[in-house]
Amino acid sequence: MSDDIEEMGPVDYLVVEFPGNRMTGDGFPLLVDLVDRRIIRILDLLFVRKDTDGSVMLLELSEVDSDGTLDLTVFEGASSGLLGQDDIDEAGAAIEPGNSAAVLVYENTWAAPLARAMRASGAQLVAGGRIPVQALLASLDEVEGTGGQGTSAA
Repeated sequence: MSDDIEEMGPVDYLVVEFPGNRMTGDGFPLLVDLVDRRIIRILDLLFVRKDTDGSVMLLELSEVDSDGTLDLTVFEGASSGLLGQDDIDEAGAAIEPGNSAAVLVYENTWAAPLARAMRASGAQLVAGGRIPVQALLASLDEVEGTGGQGTSAA
């Protein structure tokens, strides 16, 4: 197992909320495309629902696609065992009552060669994070509001 880990790229997760439990499935073909092009590898994909009383439950794929409009069979078996009840509870805490969410854990396979080279040289990742799109847009709006000058302490 440790040899496999040495070959892997960085692993990330997403919790995507669907207001009112309405999943259109519009993003799922794009997710499959990322896998087909070997940009990512899905390690886990599960769905949760948070009832109006705040209780959180794991959904089976058949429950997500109860009306037959979504074809989620391609995601059957997308479970590495990494996600446990604590993760389900944490995802449930992140979403509003009456909504559902997809929890996706994926390997960034595009970055695996870089990660392997860095590990081989003794380097290690000591920090990481994401910049929310809203923060990027606010920053761009601010820069545009100053005529592209930015701010300077000089």
